[in-house]
Amino acid sequence: MRRANNYNYTPLSQNQNEALEAENDRMADELSGKIGVLKSLSIDIGHEVRSQDRLLRGIDDDMDRTGGFLGNTMNRVLKLGKAGHNYYIFYLFLFAIFVFFVLYIVMKFR
Repeated sequence: MRRANNYNYTPLSQNQNEALEAENDRMADELSGKIGVLKSLSIDIGHEVRSQDRLLRGIDDDMDRTGGFLGNTMNRVLKLGKAGHNYYIFYLFLFAIFVFFVLYIVMKFR
């Protein structure tokens, strides 16, 4: 790349050069401090992510167990319904009404 013919280069004086070096050193120190803060912040974020991941995996395991338990219970209820003893469903319905009635009485007199 060519320079324009009217470009006048004037070297910096010793005082200006030292001032620029001091300014560069000061800015490098500030940048180093900011990088240290960002590093510690990213490490803290990593620890938090690992902690949240452990919690979510625990919740996922609990949901799997609950889903299995609920599936087994539903299979038993369906088997009970298909067994030909329809009185069990009637008894279950009466039991549910009785429980709701007892809860109503307890809540009313509290």
